[in-house]
Amino acid sequence: MTQKDRMLAGELYTADDPELVADADRATVWVARYNATFSESAADRRAILIEGLRHVGLGAVVRSPFYCDYGYNISLEDGVFLNFGCVILDVAKVTIGAGTLIGPGVQILTADHPRDPIVRARMLESGRPVTIGRNVWIGGGAIILPGVAIGDNAIVGAGSVVTRNVPSKHTVAGNPARAICARMDRPAP
Repeated sequence: MTQKDRMLAGELYTADDPELVADADRATVWVARYNATFSESAADRRAILIEGLRHVGLGAVVRSPFYCDYGYNISLEDGVFLNFGCVILDVAKVTIGAGTLIGPGVQILTADHPRDPIVRARMLESGRPVTIGRNVWIGGGAIILPGVAIGDNAIVGAGSVVTRNVPSKHTVAGNPARAICARMDRPAP
């Protein structure tokens, strides 16, 4: 099993493996190219976005600057919006559901490190996927940690650090993020 296979399987791997370094270098070049297209047409920006990410749904928008590790583990469904300065460390899958709005400076992190200092000193790491449901609102500066799932219609307050799963229709805020309330469905005004 290659180090990339180990990474994609969520097992311990070494990030300085030549294949992964080459993948990260390609992503760095792609991200720089994408971030330089700020004044390009929406169609041109979308075409470049599709080149670098696993899936880009209709109407998905990613404002520059944007940063990621590899890109090939990121799926954006229809109507997803990522505001300026988002960072996605995608050593594992990141799936963002349709209609989700992500504020500026949000970090979505799948990369994790061993708790044992001896293992960590061997430069091993792993990844755990992050899943964000449909119609979620994540406020600016929030941090989503490895392995977290956020349910449909949830809200994450600005600046929150999400360490645990967030149920559908719940609002969380703080560091660590804690439930503020469960929302009831209300008709639009």
